[in-house]
Amino acid sequence: MEKTWRWFGQKDKIKLNMLRQIGVEGIVSALHDIPNGQVWQLDAIQEYKQYIESHGLRWSVVESLPVSEAIKYGGEDRDSLIENYIQSLENLGKAGINTVCYNFMPVLDWARTDLFYQWEDGASSLYFDKAKFAYFEIHILKREGAENDYKAEILQKVEELKNTMTEEDNNDLIDSIIVKTQGFVNGNIKEGDLNPVEKFNNLLALYHGIDKNQLRENMKYFLEKIMPVCEQWNIQMCVHPDDPPFALLGLPRIVTNEEDIDWFLNAVDNPHNGLTFCAGSLSAGLQNDVPKLAQKYASRTKFVHLRSTNIFENGDFIEATHLSGRGKLIDVIRVFEKENPSLPMRVDHGRLLTDDVDKGYHPGYSFLGRMLALGQIEGVMATIQNELA
Repeated sequence: MEKTWRWFGQKDKIKLNMLRQIGVEGIVSALHDIPNGQVWQLDAIQEYKQYIESHGLRWSVVESLPVSEAIKYGGEDRDSLIENYIQSLENLGKAGINTVCYNFMPVLDWARTDLFYQWEDGASSLYFDKAKFAYFEIHILKREGAENDYKAEILQKVEELKNTMTEEDNNDLIDSIIVKTQGFVNGNIKEGDLNPVEKFNNLLALYHGIDKNQLRENMKYFLEKIMPVCEQWNIQMCVHPDDPPFALLGLPRIVTNEEDIDWFLNAVDNPHNGLTFCAGSLSAGLQNDVPKLAQKYASRTKFVHLRSTNIFENGDFIEATHLSGRGKLIDVIRVFEKENPSLPMRVDHGRLLTDDVDKGYHPGYSFLGRMLALGQIEGVMATIQNELA
């Protein structure tokens, strides 16, 4: 597989020469400065691509070309937004960029409650605390009916949190869930926005009445509209599984397990409609046997995210090391090296190590933690390639 790295543009504190020196071959990036829904112009794409190539790398994958919320919930302006999306895809195709990772998660791109959960050795990583998330829904968002989505033992912990959480704790939770993990990914809410909770609730309200079946139909509608331009320019669309792979905030999620993946691949059965196989997202669902899914969907996978998680008895989960956890990355890599070895892959959500603490990296996207993970994964890949030779 091609060794790639998610990079956030020239403002990223991690520079391209650093990446080339550690063995990265391809860049996974986007035009992050363009607001959601606007057309990516060809000259801007080409300029960005040329900058990457000037450092001896290639722009391997677009992650992501965001799907606007109105496309997901089926708003009045979805057709015009889809037309803009089609134009952006055409421009990417003209520039020779052919793999586009996207997601169809309503409002919240990915969710964690703790961005710096401490390990015994002093490193930290991302963590999802189910009780904290329930507290966020019930007492910060004040979402109507949220209590009905949680079992009694979680609600008991929520009441305990209510008696101990300070205003600073609440602000940290808001920052973790809807500001720091979203602004650099999809732009719905950014650091510095006033009243992020109010803005977030307004986004949730747009999905009133949208159930799983309707969200599926909206995804099918979107895919059917864009497949002709994908065929014309040989663009591989690859949806990212929901992270985490279960319902949140009273909203449906439709890429969580084998049934969901079967549905969207069959609903628009086109070779350009594919999957981003994120072992980490899938491993955060007890319903998923990750290596089994890798085997089943190897031929429809266009891009691979290599990370792993551990799930605790209470439903919390934490990012595992890249050689442990439910992701079973050694088995997953063996599948893809055998069945689809030309795929781009990137390591993801590395631990935050001591020397990276004050660097200001995006949560989950430190340099040293991902470099360690890349070294581990490169060793696994080399061993498996030797086995298959």
